[in-house]
Amino acid sequence: MNEWLHNLPILWMALVVFGFTYLVAAAIHLIVSLLAVGERARSFKAVSSGMLSPLGVIFGLFVAFTAAQVWSDTDRANTAVNREASALRSVVILASSFPGEPEARVRALVRGYIEEAATREWPMMAQRTATLRLAPPPLVEVLQLDLSMTPATVGQQVAQHEMAAAVENALDARRQRIIISRSEVDAAKWACLFVQSVCVLLAIALVHSDDRLAAALTMGMFASGAATCVLLIAAHDRPFTGHISVSASPLLQVMPEAAPASSTRPE
Repeated sequence: MNEWLHNLPILWMALVVFGFTYLVAAAIHLIVSLLAVGERARSFKAVSSGMLSPLGVIFGLFVAFTAAQVWSDTDRANTAVNREASALRSVVILASSFPGEPEARVRALVRGYIEEAATREWPMMAQRTATLRLAPPPLVEVLQLDLSMTPATVGQQVAQHEMAAAVENALDARRQRIIISRSEVDAAKWACLFVQSVCVLLAIALVHSDDRLAAALTMGMFASGAATCVLLIAAHDRPFTGHISVSASPLLQVMPEAAPASSTRPE
């Protein structure tokens, strides 16, 4: 699906999807109506209505198969962001075991990391251009700072170990969300949905070729259902793109002062 469609507001996306679907249905209805004359009319009418059921079932399976991927990607994206936020919260809490300059430095680095993620990485993920070529410098510095500190108590030793583990967890969660940001329903699946829906519309038009009103009503109902399915999938197709997307809110809740709320979702 095109970038411009995924970035449309839901209302405009619905207008585009429903408008295109109705246009295809109207074109099929018009073509069949014009061809349904003489011998062709008898041939069209001979098409069995029994084929509508298997065609509809196949279309439903295509929708379920595609939707399963979309829901899975969205769940994985939410899980990755929440895990990253939880790990960063642990880093901030554990830093309190080293009061003074170390704690302030860790908090500043975590704040900088969250600002970078919310203001730069999220728009890049929305455009599917975020990469894993470089580790985020703030978290790398947190890890280096943690390993350079000399614990004075057993509690600080445990905190130092747990902080390193939390940073590694945050880095892994970041890797996961960037990988998931590149996920989408591929062109082959969209093509299969389109071809199957056209087959169903064509079959309806042929079965009802002797009754244009019945054909128009039946095709309109199926077109509405198909457009609804496509809209639902397209709106959630890319987890970090569009107005219904995974935001950086869980990260910002770790450090509310890190970035304004307006930066949580790309426009």
